Amino acid sequence: MELFGIDIGFGFTKVTNGSEQIAFKSIYGEAADIQFRENLLDTSRQEEYLHLEMEENGYFVGELAERQSTVRHFTLDQNQLMGNFAKVLTLGALGRMAKEDKPIKLVTGLPIKFYSAHREQLVQKLTGRHNITVVNPDGSRNERMLHIAQVKVIPQPFGSMYNLMLNDGGEAGERRFLTEKIGVIDIGFRTADYTVSNRTKYLERASRTYENGISQTFTTLANKLQESSGVNVELFRLFEAAKKGNIKIRGKNYDLAKSLDRIHAQLASEIANEVNQLWLDEWDIDNIVISGGGGAVLAPYLSELIEGNLLPLDPNEDARFNNVKGYLKYARYLWGRTPAQAPRATPAQPAQTAASAAPETPPAS
Repeated sequence: MELFGIDIGFGFTKVTNGSEQIAFKSIYGEAADIQFRENLLDTSRQEEYLHLEMEENGYFVGELAERQSTVRHFTLDQNQLMGNFAKVLTLGALGRMAKEDKPIKLVTGLPIKFYSAHREQLVQKLTGRHNITVVNPDGSRNERMLHIAQVKVIPQPFGSMYNLMLNDGGEAGERRFLTEKIGVIDIGFRTADYTVSNRTKYLERASRTYENGISQTFTTLANKLQESSGVNVELFRLFEAAKKGNIKIRGKNYDLAKSLDRIHAQLASEIANEVNQLWLDEWDIDNIVISGGGGAVLAPYLSELIEGNLLPLDPNEDARFNNVKGYLKYARYLWGRTPAQAPRATPAQPAQTAASAAPETPPAS
């Protein structure tokens, strides 16, 4: 049996099995026949090569699709993401990371707003036996049968909660987090999820999804670039530009730093207002965790606006992986321990463990 944590985000898909982790843009495209496969020069920069065939179709996934596919698929629509995207992105990652002939059990998450509507759909989409062909960078082919035996879907920000509360073996780690009231601000590409755990108990009243993800920044930036350059830059091609603070379009360099600072400050202000209002009655929160790739970007702005004690981000950790690491820890809690270690209570029961924070009854939208 192999255990995985998978976070199918609008911006990036993140996957880990504990020994390795990968992140790639959540895009896919039609596979093309690449005639020349060698690098023009040796380079130290490694990219994931995700090319699979399934159900009589060939797909490039992630950065390979961005570079090589003529027709590319990228979405900010939840229904579309749960359609072909979820299956292609998941199998593309598992085809690269999973070992032969071992059943797979995985934990993944959905934004709180979409949890009730899409949980069962996602489980049905991923569970079962999937015959795929993995095409390697040199063109060689490897036929695979991926057996996804079980899929557990939890509210997305609980990944960050489990990452905080559980150790790598899936057992209670930092005991103080089990007895504290913890708030999580999880900012992804399209959505921002806010939730509170009070001594490991999920608080419905303090949990919401708002469509205030970092894609708002990218959309504003893309509109400004179109006005100044005449080019409509796709959102998924702005990740590197936003990180560097500049972009070159048709030989001309555009400085993005001042615009990004202004846009980030505005978005952070909107998020802080939402959080402070939502948690108005939660004045006894002990600590607040900022998570997600968007969270890492906006943390310097939010630190001055959020009412409460914010735990500092670890500069040595990639905040995009906070949820997916928590998913894996929860998978180990559910399936990876010996019978003597296994939990005596399910997450729906009032056991004083970190896992009791994930409700079996879906939270309301």
